[in-house]
Amino acid sequence: MLAVLATTFPFFALVLCGWLAAERGLLPDSAIPGLNGFVLFFALPCLLFRFGRDTPLLELLNPALLGVYLSSALLIVFFTVATTLSERVGMKDAAFGALVAAFPNTGFMGVPLIVALLGNAAGGAVVSTILADLFVTSSLCIALAQAGASGHAGRAAFVQALKAAASNPLPWSIALGAALGVSGLVLPGPLAKVIAMLGDAASPVALFSIGAVLSRSGRANRKAGRVTPAALYLPVAAIKLLLHPALVFALGAAARWLGAPLAWPQLVALTLAAALPSASNVSLLAERYGADNGRIARIILASTGLAFFSFSSLAALLI
Repeated sequence: MLAVLATTFPFFALVLCGWLAAERGLLPDSAIPGLNGFVLFFALPCLLFRFGRDTPLLELLNPALLGVYLSSALLIVFFTVATTLSERVGMKDAAFGALVAAFPNTGFMGVPLIVALLGNAAGGAVVSTILADLFVTSSLCIALAQAGASGHAGRAAFVQALKAAASNPLPWSIALGAALGVSGLVLPGPLAKVIAMLGDAASPVALFSIGAVLSRSGRANRKAGRVTPAALYLPVAAIKLLLHPALVFALGAAARWLGAPLAWPQLVALTLAAALPSASNVSLLAERYGADNGRIARIILASTGLAFFSFSSLAALLI
């Protein structure tokens, strides 16, 4: 357990540093979009490019792995919607609650953290989950959020979400890396060095940025006087941190028992990816589509704070 904590603590400490910097005004809110832009368009694509290049294509697109992960995500989405939909939580808010319950912070936190715990061989499994969440989980939840208007609105929202996923630089960086790996070509030394330097910057800046975003969301909610009862966000955080990884592990273990080509290290990486806190960018999506952003921000904040204990405990159990 101490060895696991020695690995996970620095990652969560960087999130805390970002939160404190924003809370104390050392990092102005106007600078946060710049940090996110650096991570999203420069550092993280370079990191994912390297994993795409170094991971065999069949491992990136392992049908058993993707099948287990997507099945779990869909079950979590519909379970969360079914258990949270009420007079106070409408369909739009339930759908975005389901998205934070099923969409882990794999890009900004999961790739560097799980690779630090399991080694570079785990990178392929974790990168695969990013593709699944961007193209399937988020698109489905956005469509559900818009489904209350009309069937046509739901379909249009689904298509629009797919287009947004296709314009995201992360899947393209994975695809370019995989193409380079298959081709056997080697990048020129200076260009490879630039990509390595940017990729190495992804982890600390991304984690610092997560903390700053959480601080900004919390202060915005306090300023607006939005108070979200714990009963409306803690159960969803519990689904994210406890039920989601348990479901992934159960389905993965069943798939292995049935003979699916899913190795134990892949199942561990997949389970730990599901145990990550909620993706911080969902609060921006919720705000864009008119959902209760205060509730979503609370779920993300709670899952991030509690994940230090739940994620570390699960990692110690599985590794």
